[in-house]
Order: sequence, then C-alpha cells, then structure tokens
Amino acid sequence: MSDPASFSRWRDALAVYGERRVLAIFGMGIASGLPYVLIVSTLGYWLARLDVDLSAIGLFGLVALPYAWKVLWAPALDRLPPPRLFQALGRRRGWAVPIQLALIGAIVALGFTDPAEAPWIVAAIACAVGFLGASQDVVIDALRIELLEEEEQGAGAAATQMGWRIGGLIAGAGAIGLSDFVGWPVVFAAMAGAVGLGMAAVLIAPEPKSAHAAEVMQRPKRDLQAELTRAVVDPFREFLTRRDALAILVFALLYKFGDAIGGAMANPFYVDIGFSGAEIAAVTKVFGLGATVAGVIGGGLLVKRFGLYPALMIGGAAQALTNFAFTWLALAGPDVSVLTVAIAVDNFAGGLGSAAFVAYLSALCNTAFTATQYALLTSVMAQGRSLMAAGSGYLAEALGWPVFFATTALMALPGLLLLRYLMRRRPERAAAAAGD
Repeated sequence: MSDPASFSRWRDALAVYGERRVLAIFGMGIASGLPYVLIVSTLGYWLARLDVDLSAIGLFGLVALPYAWKVLWAPALDRLPPPRLFQALGRRRGWAVPIQLALIGAIVALGFTDPAEAPWIVAAIACAVGFLGASQDVVIDALRIELLEEEEQGAGAAATQMGWRIGGLIAGAGAIGLSDFVGWPVVFAAMAGAVGLGMAAVLIAPEPKSAHAAEVMQRPKRDLQAELTRAVVDPFREFLTRRDALAILVFALLYKFGDAIGGAMANPFYVDIGFSGAEIAAVTKVFGLGATVAGVIGGGLLVKRFGLYPALMIGGAAQALTNFAFTWLALAGPDVSVLTVAIAVDNFAGGLGSAAFVAYLSALCNTAFTATQYALLTSVMAQGRSLMAAGSGYLAEALGWPVFFATTALMALPGLLLLRYLMRRRPERAAAAAGD
C-alpha cells in the first residue's frame, strides 16, 4: 500500500498544472514553438514541393538566426515601455500582444508569396517571422519566469516545453498534412490563427507586479547614456560579476552536450541502418512526442518534489544512459520494436532533463533583467549546441554507429561533474537575492 502522505505530496505537485497561470504558459508555449518550426522545417518542405534549388533551400536556414541572436535586442524589450496603445496591459503583456499581432500578419503574408518567382521576398518575410518569433520568446519567457515562484518553475518549464512541442507539431506535421488538401495561403492563415490562441493565453495571464516593472512603465526621461547603461550594460554586468558566472555559462553549454551530438546524426542514422520514411515519422515524430510530453511532466514533478539540483542530476544521468539505447539499435539493425524502445526512453529522458534545465535557467535570472539574462543563457545554449553538433558527422564516420552513440553518452560526464560543483555553490540564490 502506498504511503498516504507521499500520495498527497504528488497530488499537490500535479495540482499546479490546473492553475490559470500554468495553463496560460502552456498556451504561450504553443505560440512559441509554431513560428520556429514553420520557418526551420515546413518552409523547406514548401520550397522543395515547388522544385526550388536545394542549395537555395539550404540558404533559407539562415532565417532562423534571430533565435540565436535574440540577446542583442532583449535589453530593449526589458527596459523600454511598450507601445502607448498597449501600455494598459503592463510591461510584459504590453510588448507580447503587439509582437504577436505583427507575427500573425507576417505569417499570413508569407502564404501569399511565390518562392519560385520572388525567393528574396519570401526570405525577407521569413526573416521577419524569425525576428518576431524570437522577440515573442524573449517576452513570454520573461513573463513565465516572473509569474511563478521558485518552487513553481519546474511546472512552468514543463508547461512551456509541452506547449512548444505541440506548437511544433501543428506547424510541422499539421501544416504539411493540410497542404495536401488546401493551398498554402490557407495553410499559413491557419498557422497564424494558432498564434492567435497564444495571444489569448497572454491576455488571460495576470501581469506580474514588481518595482522593476513600475520603474520601466513610469520612469521620467533620462539621458541617452544612462538609458543605454541600464538597458545594455547592467544586465550583463550583474550576471557576469556573480561568483560562478563562468561556470554557469559553461554548464549551459555542456548539460546537453551528448544529446546535441547524437541528435544531429539521428535521422541519417535511421536512414543508414534501413528504416523507411513512414517508420521514422510514425515512431520518432508521433510516438516520440508522447514520450517527450511524459518526460517534461515528469521533470516538472521532480523539480517540485525534490528541488532543482536533484532533478537536474536525474535528468542529466538519464539523458546520458539512454544514448546507449541507440548503440543497441545500431547493433540490432532496422527493428521497429527496438527503435520504439530507444525513442521512448531517449525522448522521455530528454523531456525530463529539459524541464529541469529550463527551470534552473529561469531561477538564475534577476527579475530586474529577466528578459535579457534568460535570452543570454538560451543564446549561449543554442549557439553552443549548433557549434558542437557541427562535427558530429565526422565523429560518426570515424567511430561507426555503435561506438559513436556510446561516446555521446560519455560526453555527458563533464556537464554532470560541473553540476556537482554548482550544487555546492547554489548560484541561483544570488540571483534571487539580487532580484529581491
């Protein structure tokens, strides 16, 4: 028989997912994942269907660069008051809504372009979608962090991760499937409508209250140099002068190191060992999404029940160990049952680690500079993972698939060792004290 007290604690941990704030965060996650997948994945499919040259399709990958460089304009969204028409919504929602309105317009406009006749117009509008999508992320990430207490950040991270993946599924499989029945203008209009649901989530979320928000909304005009210092210099100076700033940034690079290397080679691996496209799509996309959602819920519960660092350690160790499942798959060959098991354990572990990781990064942000500091941490993570994954093909060719995936499991060790160091130092407490 289970312990009634233990059952009650788990029930209380689950109850937070039904709160208005967390449900709103889930909706905002959908709006966050949709534009990224739309320009990174679905746009390439659309271009290929129109027989656009492959080299040109490859260059279109640059439209996602705003997601890696959003830290450059995050200070403006942190320190400038929103447009006057939207100031009644508050500091965060007053920026989120006009950005989302512009994003909806850009996605609709993208559907009325012709890549075969005017590829540069398509590229320009896709870049606008990328810029607005990344700007939306800056604002709603700050809104999410400021809405929740530290012990609720795990649930918020899980909710935003679930929403992001569902938004990605809508913009990926949903948009591609819909294109078989209607024209692309209708497809993009439907995607814009889904962003509208995210805007509704912003509107139902309460606006966070803080002295920092009041300062931004009501401050008198100051000289330009003082404003630039406050907006651009102070967020980075406050973070980089913390006792463990360098260790935190290195940890942001290393926590998903093995997953970044292995994930970059996942699709070539599936094809190389003999799986069909239908098998890959059914198991890795549809079934894999369910396993990931289960993982992020589990990660949120771990943070709530045991705290940030135990959840990070469990998630990190699980991410490393489950890479050995692909070594097993490489030895077994194109066996769908083995692929299903490998995807189930790997995606569950990835969701577990992601929820804990997002909660940890959120806890590190000083609420005076939430948007800028979270953008800094996620930009470091995004650029680091891209750079580290660049050599994964050479490593796979040199080692062969079984040894390659075993090696990616061992690559997690530096991050876990650094986590042990940070567990003793507790740098997120300095951020909370500075925010207070």
